[in-house]
Amino acid sequence: MLTLNTIKDMIQYINKEKRSQRTIGFVPTMGYLHSGHRALIDQSKKDNDITIVSIFVNPLQFNQSSDLEQYPRDFERDAAILKKDGVDVVFHPTADEMYPNQPSIEMNVTKRTDVLCGTSRPGHFEGVVMVLTKLFNIVNPDKVYFGSKDAQQVAVVDALIKDLNFNIKLIPVSTIREADGLALSSRNVHLNPYERDEAAHIYQSLLKGQRYIMDNADWKRNEVINITKSYLSEHTTGKIDYVDCLSFPNLNKDIESKHDIIIAVAVYYEKARLIDNLILDSSGAIKYGSE
Repeated sequence: MLTLNTIKDMIQYINKEKRSQRTIGFVPTMGYLHSGHRALIDQSKKDNDITIVSIFVNPLQFNQSSDLEQYPRDFERDAAILKKDGVDVVFHPTADEMYPNQPSIEMNVTKRTDVLCGTSRPGHFEGVVMVLTKLFNIVNPDKVYFGSKDAQQVAVVDALIKDLNFNIKLIPVSTIREADGLALSSRNVHLNPYERDEAAHIYQSLLKGQRYIMDNADWKRNEVINITKSYLSEHTTGKIDYVDCLSFPNLNKDIESKHDIIIAVAVYYEKARLIDNLILDSSGAIKYGSE
């Protein structure tokens, strides 16, 4: 496995592989890898000649410096996982390498961010699209892989690729879960034992909302929200950030019969904010979001 730390070296490597007409799959991460990331890598390896993983904790997408400082990091651990999984290249730049100067251009995301995580994390998705635009230009992949647990991010990346005409195919991959249903996340390490036990109910709340949709042809969006939120309130002590039901990927409140649907939740615990969702077809059947 090759480890590259500079943009220049990464571009030189990519140009060489492109001349050889090899297909490139790209998995952007912030490190502290878990089985969810490894599922993205596995899919990329199946689909492409070369798989590249970036590990970069992007400061632009954190609203609070304390959250940035607390984000778990262990590059040696991550590198060992990537090597075992047969990744071809890990791109591991520093913040100074990615942002040597204060950016002269700011990116403003005007749609798909005024709901869900976007309402409580102003500026977050602007930071996401800035770093992804840079990474997409550096790595120039054929396909890029994201976990559907971060469904709003998937929706924003979908818009980024389409609006800026990146010649990249977006591949969402189903959320990987623990045996009790808790979605894997790097932030789960911050849960205390009691929080960890009850966090399994987050997924169960989504299933309650899904069951209502499947059982009622004339289901109502507000009722999906109420059922999901009531279950969460009864079974968790965390602070509910939001519960919502929207069209996907446009993330609109007006859901037509032909639309895919997302039911999404976010819950604050003492040291972790957990998100989860289910993405459903118009009948309520899971499209992706659970595995």
